[in-house]
Amino acid sequence: MRIIVQKYGGSSVATADHIKAVADRVARAHESGLSLVVVVSAMGKTTDRLLRLAHEVSSEPSPREIDQLLATGEEQSVALLAMALHDRGVDAISLTGPQAGMRAEGRYGSGVITEIRPERMLSLLKQGRVVIVAGFQGMNALGDVMTLGRGGSDTTAVALAAALEAERCEIYTDVDGIYTADPRIASGARRIPVISYEEMAEMAWRGAKVMHPRAVELGALYNVEIHVRSSFAFAESGGTVILGGDKLQRIETRETVAGIVHDLDVARITLSGIRTGPGTLSRIFSPLAERGISVDVIVESAPKEGTSDVAFTVTRSVYPEAKEIAEEVAGSLGGAVEGEIELGKVSVVGTGMLNRPGYAAKMFATLAEARIPIRMVSTSEIQVTCVIPEEKVEEAVRLLHRAFELEEREDV
Repeated sequence: MRIIVQKYGGSSVATADHIKAVADRVARAHESGLSLVVVVSAMGKTTDRLLRLAHEVSSEPSPREIDQLLATGEEQSVALLAMALHDRGVDAISLTGPQAGMRAEGRYGSGVITEIRPERMLSLLKQGRVVIVAGFQGMNALGDVMTLGRGGSDTTAVALAAALEAERCEIYTDVDGIYTADPRIASGARRIPVISYEEMAEMAWRGAKVMHPRAVELGALYNVEIHVRSSFAFAESGGTVILGGDKLQRIETRETVAGIVHDLDVARITLSGIRTGPGTLSRIFSPLAERGISVDVIVESAPKEGTSDVAFTVTRSVYPEAKEIAEEVAGSLGGAVEGEIELGKVSVVGTGMLNRPGYAAKMFATLAEARIPIRMVSTSEIQVTCVIPEEKVEEAVRLLHRAFELEEREDV
């Protein structure tokens, strides 16, 4: 069997007409002889609507019951798509995540896939049926449904492709691939035909919304070839292919910078004048981790007279809780806390940047020339990220895209 996994996001199935269009595409692929597993997200803004309902009926809804509620969004989508395929003469069956053999553990709302039992799906595929699986969900050891967190349908699709040893995983969304920058901001942004797992994961972590970073990392781990395409384009050409290893050619000879990425969901917390010593950073970040709060950029100043400053960034949704925790820790260490919410990040991403001098310097010089202040800096061998004022982010994206000549690249 030539197994292909396709995933359709919420915008691709937002209305009945959109679902019919997806059914047409799936039917054409099925008629070509492919064995198809189709992963579907909830329709449009269904997840947001259900969350609002939960908080309207309860001041503090149970995480377990929220997962029970949110899982119904994807279950509606898969059933409706199966019905649309039946109308087209395609033998299709819809499955929830647990019915598809998806097992998960961890916290409700942010589960992690532990195992996929593909026997039922393989049996159905051998019968010539199209298998439609609800994304974003699995079953925990108690037999409860557990959601995988935002972007979980991407993760579901890539995980299924790995478990089924699929030929590739196709991610259908509302854009026609990965771009060198957000084309709504940088008019010269160009589509990237081929990108490495490492670059794509970094771009996703730094703010690119097209693919979830967990899904890209899973693809890299199991060498799943991922195609990102538009669900609104009739032709199957175009898009972006995400791959690595021997499949990725010219990685050392092409331009180093892949793209400019930005993120507006940034807040900074600074603990100033805290006493330093062994275990200080653990005292700051362990309570945050215990509460499930992810931290991004971290900067510590050099100790001076036994004290130092530690700053880190979080998403704005967790800022109040993170600041409260930081205040408790800072108080025990003789320091104080200040915060800043209206921030953003801009990142230059590309393979091997730190092995080739001048990229960070060019980024800093470009921002300095435009009088854009840099609050924090984070670097790795594949990215340089600057935390800057929110109102300067779009300008920075345009300037950096031009400075690195990405609109002139011949290999994108």
